[in-house]
Amino acid sequence: RRGDVEAAARFFAVPSFVANGGPPARLRTRAAILRFNRSLPCGARLVRADRARRGFVIATFVLTERPGPGTCGSGTGATARTAFRVRDGRIVDWLRVQDLPEAETTPA
Repeated sequence: RRGDVEAAARFFAVPSFVANGGPPARLRTRAAILRFNRSLPCGARLVRADRARRGFVIATFVLTERPGPGTCGSGTGATARTAFRVRDGRIVDWLRVQDLPEAETTPA
């Protein structure tokens, strides 16, 4: 949320795998990880985290504006979900997942 892209990039392992609604990418360098983090127009506030299969955690965020290039615009206040897998304290997989209405995510 602070727009500190370099600090955010330090949470990622080299290499890491990302998919943010577009084609998936393997980030093989620190520079590629910085570019990915700069490409995210919104900041985010974590509101929920749930364990998932294969070592993933599904995190739900409320999107915020953040300093720096780009603007979150109409996304501000919306929710977004990302599946993370972390090894040795670093993100190795960062995958955007569909944000379902609350009623659809509650088990029957």
